[in-house]
Amino acid sequence: MTNIQVIAFDADDTLWVNEPYFQETEQQFCALLEDYLPMHSTSQELFKTEMANLPLYGYGIKAFMLCMIETIIRVTNNTASPELIMKAIETGKEMLNKPVELLEGVEDVLKALKGKYRLVVATKGDLLDQERKLLKSGLSHYFHHIEIMSDKQEKDYQKLIRHLDCKPEEFLMIGNSLKSDIMPVLAIGGHAVHIPYHVTWTHEKVDHHVEHEQFRQLNTISEILPVLLA
Repeated sequence: MTNIQVIAFDADDTLWVNEPYFQETEQQFCALLEDYLPMHSTSQELFKTEMANLPLYGYGIKAFMLCMIETIIRVTNNTASPELIMKAIETGKEMLNKPVELLEGVEDVLKALKGKYRLVVATKGDLLDQERKLLKSGLSHYFHHIEIMSDKQEKDYQKLIRHLDCKPEEFLMIGNSLKSDIMPVLAIGGHAVHIPYHVTWTHEKVDHHVEHEQFRQLNTISEILPVLLA
């Protein structure tokens, strides 16, 4: 990694807690529909709705809220009360107001790397929500650039690298998702470090063992410092 000039960090479940909030809210949502379906079946219906709407809504809490409402209407065969729909909306609003909980070691790593590399946030999701979380996190001042992407495909990373005016071999992505943070970056010639998180959204799971000379897997974000500051 001697050529690295730019280090990009995923945000959700790399810098701060995210997926546990979604799973907690999904459990609350499934409980709302227990009179219609078992909880595991409601969860499957919700995921089916999310996948169908992903090209239209993209990622984020507001897309999740719309999918909850649509799932309620379908599961109840258009008999859901306004109160039931309002309860689903309220659970989504609670998510939007959650505190931002930094993962252990994150700020120490950013402090150590700032000034030695150009640091970037490269995350996907809803623009307003991600901007809100970044502001609440208190981390904004560490970053040279913030990129909130609609998706994380190879073309999205190529666009980001062009904007940053660096070469793929000078770019390092750090994230918790093999599907979104690692494989597309390796495919375009960049470097990638995978730091698994204990909870992963089903859509982000891949049964794929990565072997690549520009790939590393670490247990914690703090383990990147000996690699980059050696």
